[in-house]
Amino acid sequence: MTEELSFHVDDEAGERLDRALHARLEGMSRAAVQKAITAGHCRIDGLPVVSASCKLRRGQRVELRLPQADSLLQAEAAELEVLFQDERLVVCNKPAGLTVHPCPSCPEGTLVHRLLHHFPQLRQMDGLRPGIVHRLDKDTSGLLLVALDEATRLRLAEAFAERTVAKSYLALVQGTPPREGTCREPVGRHPTVKVKMAVVPESRGGRSAHTDWRLLWTAADRSCSLLLVRIHTGRTHQIRVHMAHLGHPLLGDALYAPPPVRARAPRQMLHAWRLEFRHPWSGEALSFTSALPEDMIACAAAADACTRRLVVTGNPGCGKSTVCAALERLGVPVISADAVVHELYAPHGLMAGWLGERRPDLLAPDGGIDRAALRPAMRQDPLLRQDVEAQVHELVRRRILSFWEQAEKRGDAVAAAEIPLYFECGWQKNAFTPRPLSLCVSCPTDLRRRRVMAGRGWSAEHFDELESWQWPEEKKCAESDFVFVNTEGAEDLDARLTDLLREIVHDGTEGRRLLRESWQRLLDGLRVS
Repeated sequence: MTEELSFHVDDEAGERLDRALHARLEGMSRAAVQKAITAGHCRIDGLPVVSASCKLRRGQRVELRLPQADSLLQAEAAELEVLFQDERLVVCNKPAGLTVHPCPSCPEGTLVHRLLHHFPQLRQMDGLRPGIVHRLDKDTSGLLLVALDEATRLRLAEAFAERTVAKSYLALVQGTPPREGTCREPVGRHPTVKVKMAVVPESRGGRSAHTDWRLLWTAADRSCSLLLVRIHTGRTHQIRVHMAHLGHPLLGDALYAPPPVRARAPRQMLHAWRLEFRHPWSGEALSFTSALPEDMIACAAAADACTRRLVVTGNPGCGKSTVCAALERLGVPVISADAVVHELYAPHGLMAGWLGERRPDLLAPDGGIDRAALRPAMRQDPLLRQDVEAQVHELVRRRILSFWEQAEKRGDAVAAAEIPLYFECGWQKNAFTPRPLSLCVSCPTDLRRRRVMAGRGWSAEHFDELESWQWPEEKKCAESDFVFVNTEGAEDLDARLTDLLREIVHDGTEGRRLLRESWQRLLDGLRVS
């Protein structure tokens, strides 16, 4: 920035002082020029002038002397997470609890002080907010865009004013809002509380505000939800005000949430997750996302920790049912997918009615499904097999989901579902939210074959056929959260499962991991779309 400027008025005669200076100061905003004039840094014919609007006369001598910016701000050596930088701008990740720029209540220790340490060229910019083109509240985490020179700052400020910069936030709110929604209520200064904003009619000083949201996740007890929020305007506290107005305040919000909601988190659960804009000089489309904050995950996991959902799976003859029986002895409620299928196939069962309308030849005399006839029919007709499996799998999935929801209501610590085809159905992906833990019961193939041939009367060919319909055991074990080896002579079965249950419910660490993975899959899908 030019530190001293001196000229005689010629063509500028009749112009306002601030306009004339702004035309000569490349890279300095008109607002900054006005601020310098009112601060007494300008003289006309040797006399100080503080009116930016005064009109110039031909022949006058105008002088402007600007103080060094670093006389007001000192660089502070502290950590700064930078996602992108070039010679013109920086995208950084602001942690919660860090004020963006100095103010009377926080004159030092701000993000600006850290930026000055890492990017000394910011000293060439004026004021207490060099490079800052937008801001985040102190307790809001996430992405912030910073200009490294005044010309870039002006271009970025123009982009924000024209609303060509897209900002998306993650917000953890109280309750369960609709799946999608919009709020366009105007936002203005609260009429009685100076530090707060509020929904205020435009006739009383409110300014137009536009917020959209999309529901991404809801806790098992429905006490809180994760929203993807897009703001089209940048009013102070806009998201916090709008969500509180709609009856879904942010968890931990000290200003806008009632005390019970405020107490659920150490700060307002708001994170600037995605930032999209065009580079002000190259025109390149840029998009950045910020990692999920751990305190938001921990807060949500605490609400979602009512019941640990466990899937017990494995290949034929591994001993899944034996393990589930032991879990029941230890007080864990268990549902069996095979038992649900048996009910569906029984007389008056849903699948018996469905299949009877299409293939009455596959019904037994009592009106139930003749499973001995169904198996070869499915083998001969792939379309029949596809239709039957689609119907059965969805009905079973709903029953298991209902079982887990009932366990949540009872407050059970763990609830298990025996699902032999968990991976084959693709249910490990998005069938259940939150994603349950998976336990694969493992046993050598030869031993499993001997077990089912002796205990169930299967032929070796029948075992091999069913085995071919399932994932290899090694693959299931690799994809599972836990592997439980179940060979002959496992007298310590209950003791080993007790240790496993203790690990599953231990201090919430596993719940946070699962929730983080679940959220990340949701957000990865949003980036792709």
